[in-house]
Amino acid sequence: MAVTYCCAIQKGGVGKTTTCFNLAYSLAKMGYKVLAVDFDSQSNLSTCFGKQDSGNGDYYVEDLMLAMMEEEELPDRSEFINHCNGVDYIASTIGLSVIDAKLRMEMGSENMLRDILRGFKDDYDVVLIDTCPSLGTLTINALAASDRVIIPADPELLTMMGLKDFLKTVSKVKKRINPNLEVAGILLTKCDNRTNLCKVITDEVEDAYKDKLMVFHSRIPKTVKVGEAIYYGMSVEEYDPKSPAGVAYSEFAKELVGYES
Repeated sequence: MAVTYCCAIQKGGVGKTTTCFNLAYSLAKMGYKVLAVDFDSQSNLSTCFGKQDSGNGDYYVEDLMLAMMEEEELPDRSEFINHCNGVDYIASTIGLSVIDAKLRMEMGSENMLRDILRGFKDDYDVVLIDTCPSLGTLTINALAASDRVIIPADPELLTMMGLKDFLKTVSKVKKRINPNLEVAGILLTKCDNRTNLCKVITDEVEDAYKDKLMVFHSRIPKTVKVGEAIYYGMSVEEYDPKSPAGVAYSEFAKELVGYES
C-alpha cells in the first residue's frame, strides 16, 4: 500500500511544486510506482509534467472532487490519470479554485481527497500531493489524505515565521481529522551557502527542531538549472545529471526512502 506524502507550507515560492516534480522523477527512477496529484489551482505541477488545459474532455482533480461532492461515480481512471517519464499524475486547472469555495459549504469536506485516493493506494508505492500556498480547505484536504508531510522551506526569515503557524495546523489536523498524520521532515530549498543569512537561518532551524522534527540532511541548492529544467518540462536530474540540484533531489529521494525503512 502506498505511503502518501504532501508537500505543504502556506508560504509560496519555497519549492513545493519543484520538490514534488523532482522527487516523483527520482523515486520512479529508483523503481517505485508513483502517483503525483496536482492539488493547486495554479496548476504548476501539471505544467511541469507538460499537461495543458486543452478542453478536450479529459478529467481533472477538480472533476473528481465535484463528483464526490455530488455523490456521483468517478470517471474511469484512463480519463484522468496521465503519464510522463514513468510517473502517473492527476492534473488540475484553475477550476480547482471553484471547488475550494464549494468545500466550505460541504459536510465532511476535509476527507474528500482522502476518499478519492483510497481507491489507488494499492496500485502505487508512493502518492505525492502538491498543495497551494495557503491554509485553506484544499490544504486541509491534502493533510487529511496524507500519511506524511514534507515541508519545503527556503532559508528566509518570513518562511521560518510561517513554519511555526503551519506546524500548529498540522498538529490540529492530526488531533481532529487524521491521527495517522506525521511530519516527514523539513527540506531546506534554494540554499545559497555563499550568503551569511542562509548559514544563520539553516543553523537556527537545525537548533530549533533537531529534537522535535527531522531536518533532512539533503539541501537543495539555489541554481538557475531548476528553472531551466522546468521550462523544458524536465526534472533537474534529467536536464543536467551533473547539476548540484539534480544530485540533491536524487539524494533526498534516497534519504526519504531510508527514513521510511
